[in-house]
Amino acid sequence: MSRERWVVSPEVAGELGENTIMNTSVHPPAVSHFHHRFEGWLGDELLEVFPCFLVSSLLAKALEEAGLTGFNLDDVEVSTSPEFQELYPGRTLPEFRWLKITGEDRDADFRLTPDFRLEVSSRTLEVLRKFKMAHAMIDPSGD
Repeated sequence: MSRERWVVSPEVAGELGENTIMNTSVHPPAVSHFHHRFEGWLGDELLEVFPCFLVSSLLAKALEEAGLTGFNLDDVEVSTSPEFQELYPGRTLPEFRWLKITGEDRDADFRLTPDFRLEVSSRTLEVLRKFKMAHAMIDPSGD
């Protein structure tokens, strides 16, 4: 099995919504309720808005079925901005899940690097590449 690690910089399709609840006295901020407000969306199924990640429900299911480690899934509140509605009239978003990164070392399939970037195993990358990821940047990890 490959021990290679990859840093993934997902598409940013919006911002933290007004209903997000987080503790900003720590870094990265600790989020207890994640509200993602879409400003645009190019179609990727893994998205980021610091300090959170979200995945389509189809990708979430694939991650669970693959038995990957270093993450939990939770509900995310999703809304769209007036700009999104103007850019994409009538567009329906798929269901998304909050991808909470829990891995703390390089043995986990998901973890955050010391500078809070998403790092994944080669096994994880194989799963991710089966889904829409056209706008993510993927580079070998230097950690």
